[in-house]
Amino acid sequence: MIKGWNAIYYRELLILKRRLSRMLASMSVSPLLYLIAFGYAMGGQVRVDGFTYMEFLIPGLVAMSSMTQAFGIASEINISRFYWHIFEEFQAAPISNMAYVLGEVLAGVTRALIAVCVILTLGLLFGISLSYNFFFWLAILLNSFVFASVAVAVAMLVKSHADQAMVTNFIITPMAFLGGTFFPLDRLPVWAQKLLWFLPLTHAAKSIRAAAFGQEPGIISYLLLLVLGSICFFIAFRCVSKARD
Repeated sequence: MIKGWNAIYYRELLILKRRLSRMLASMSVSPLLYLIAFGYAMGGQVRVDGFTYMEFLIPGLVAMSSMTQAFGIASEINISRFYWHIFEEFQAAPISNMAYVLGEVLAGVTRALIAVCVILTLGLLFGISLSYNFFFWLAILLNSFVFASVAVAVAMLVKSHADQAMVTNFIITPMAFLGGTFFPLDRLPVWAQKLLWFLPLTHAAKSIRAAAFGQEPGIISYLLLLVLGSICFFIAFRCVSKARD
């Protein structure tokens, strides 16, 4: 049923390898600016839950970057569809829809993991070393799984790069700033906290930060991310199936 996923994944890895140096530079710019602007400005003076703001910021950047980079696979899919017409070749090839979705999702997760490693390296350069344990990486994987699946579904639905940019501007960008990445959500009004509880990035940032601080993360957030990721993966599968019909 999923025969051929490795071919899809391998193709994305070859593209990633060819652009790796440029992608690493691109993945470094935003986190570096945030660390300099927020970290140096408030890192030694502001404390959040007993940690410096720089220590609070690193897990938030990890959550945000894993989301944006995993979702970024949608742009690669769109380029393949609109310019290279690679998707038409996939339609003719003996590759199942499930294999296609799995290969692209894994490619999105891989991009996210590379971005996370970049941020952790920058954090070390700034003297920040947290607990990067099993639960830390599990939360990152689940977060990446959710947004890579969303990316595949969106890539099948949009009709142009303009549509893709609109989805990013209205969904991904607001979530990046409101999902508990830069500030504690308990500083917001109660109604806002309840509203933001439904964002997957909120649970990802919460779990990643708790694990990084050596605290016991809540199992509910992990289960929610797993369930939501599975739902989004199935939606992506249905969108690919419809696109191929």
